[in-house]
Order: sequence, then structure tokens, then C-alpha cells
Amino acid sequence: MLLEIFSNNLTVLEQRQMITEYIAAALSRAKYEIIEDEEPYYGEVPELKGVWATGKTLEECRQNLAEIIDGWLVVKLKKGLPIPPLGEHKVEGLKRLKVNG
Repeated sequence: MLLEIFSNNLTVLEQRQMITEYIAAALSRAKYEIIEDEEPYYGEVPELKGVWATGKTLEECRQNLAEIIDGWLVVKLKKGLPIPPLGEHKVEGLKRLKVNG
């Protein structure tokens, strides 16, 4: 998925860094557990309502969770919905989002 994010004050590099750091902060807050399922590893980010993923291994679960967070951010930005801060990490100052692909 290719994202084009427009901001009056941030460079493309700064925008990508802000999003990358937000995803890393979300992953650092993730809670994992083993469930009875084909993909027994379950992970969620309690501060991000509805953000969860599963995987056959803990690493796969973590990778899937990162992709889910990325998609969650795309939806929030595209719809102009608020994104909750995670400690000092915020996604702000982005005016418009265009998704290609």
C-alpha cells in the first residue's frame, strides 16, 4: 500500500518517522497470550480499540499486529478520525491522506 500524506509543516521523512515511531510505540505496549486456535499467538494493543492480531508464532503475530496498526492508522487518517497519543508518540499535523494500491 502506498500512502501519500500531506502536511504543511512536516517533510515526507518526518511524516514517515512519526508513523514508524507510533507503530513501534504501539508494539511496545502490546499484550500477548496463547489461545486455543490454529494461530495460537494473540496480540493486542489495549490503548487502540479493536487492534489485535494472531499468528502461528510470536514473531508472526507481532508482524501481523504491525500491519494491522498500519492499516488502522490509514483508516483513521483517511477518515479524519482522532488518533490517540501513546505516551509521547503522536500522529498529528497531517492534513490529507491519499492511498494508492
